[in-house]
Amino acid sequence: MFSGSKSPGMPRQAQPITLKQEDRLELQRRVTAHGTPQQVAQRCQIILSAAEGQQDKTIAAGLQINFKTVALWRARFRSEGTDCLWEVAAAGRGRKPHYSDEKIKAIISATLQTRPAGATHWSCRTLAEQQGISKDTIHRVWQSHQLKPHLQKTFKLSRDVKFLEKLTDVVGLYLNPPEKALVLRVDEKSQIQALDRTQLGLPPKNGRCGTMTHDYKRNGTTTLFAALELAQGKVVRQCFARHRNREFLQFLRRLDQEFPGDIPLHLVMDNYGTHKHPKVKAWLKKHPRFLPHFVPTSSRWLNLVQRWFGELTSKRIRRGTFLNVPELITAIEEFMDTWNRNPKPFVWTATVDSIVEKLRRCRQTLENIQPGCTLPRSRKKRKNNSSGLGNTTLGCYPEANSRDDTSHPNLPPGESALPPA
Repeated sequence: MFSGSKSPGMPRQAQPITLKQEDRLELQRRVTAHGTPQQVAQRCQIILSAAEGQQDKTIAAGLQINFKTVALWRARFRSEGTDCLWEVAAAGRGRKPHYSDEKIKAIISATLQTRPAGATHWSCRTLAEQQGISKDTIHRVWQSHQLKPHLQKTFKLSRDVKFLEKLTDVVGLYLNPPEKALVLRVDEKSQIQALDRTQLGLPPKNGRCGTMTHDYKRNGTTTLFAALELAQGKVVRQCFARHRNREFLQFLRRLDQEFPGDIPLHLVMDNYGTHKHPKVKAWLKKHPRFLPHFVPTSSRWLNLVQRWFGELTSKRIRRGTFLNVPELITAIEEFMDTWNRNPKPFVWTATVDSIVEKLRRCRQTLENIQPGCTLPRSRKKRKNNSSGLGNTTLGCYPEANSRDDTSHPNLPPGESALPPA
């Protein structure tokens, strides 16, 4: 079995190994390379030591392995050459279990269509116990089919009766902005809290992230009105204690000062009642260069200023501590000043067709679960109450108190946000 010969009374001598210079350099390179498998590097060390004239037991002692392993690879190298050294065995020991396609389908079906007792979703261990297989197998099946039952995102399908009209209007502004005009994404981030932690947090260090207390002290709130310019990405802001129609009118006057002249300003807004208050409508009528465009109901994701609000929250507000509201406002203004020194516009790429196709698949899935749940929601007229308040804002303008209004203003004559045919 082993190479070499043994004379009576003499220890066995291993047969010598002769290496060419190029083979020696290749083996040395494999030993020192970081990506070489451990088993391959060990074989190369065995052959290099054997080529130096070392005996099997000496090599085995130096590498802390069995001398029979050294004798085996010495014999294989003499008969097969260097090619035998590069063989890599499959990971693990024993024969891997094989599951039929029916079993894989059963795992996927159980993941998507069933729930464990007393829980909302499966984990690898709970489903493995229910299916009678290992948790690693469940993990591999989920990974190969991109199933992530532990994750969940928020989404709401718009039931606006004029959804397609409003969608086309806003997306047309993003993809094909009008010439000699500015597009501003306008919205307010209300009730921003000035929070102070009850105790100092630990700073981050090697191997540990920073900490903050779970409880806090609330020191007041502020409301941020912001307008994000489409082309350059600059932001115009103003903070108020409240977010009523009078504060919104002040912000519109601020925009009028920030962008002087007669250049048209296309305002992309949601359906919040403040944006459609009678006083706001009257002001917009007196300032015809302000052209409002309303996103569909439940579709604030169409307003890109919400994306900028996310930047503000994650990078300045969430981890900040503020003893009072003025400190909070100062922090917001510092973040905005830094942003405006090097603004980065958010580029919209989704087309109307791609959005409609995704929503079609969403409606189809929801209809299979609950038929009729995606039908357009009709507007209900509010009745005047018995206290004689029928002529108030609530009675005359039902949309002034809801973000789910489905009305859509008409564009001025000659103005269109749609791409040219």
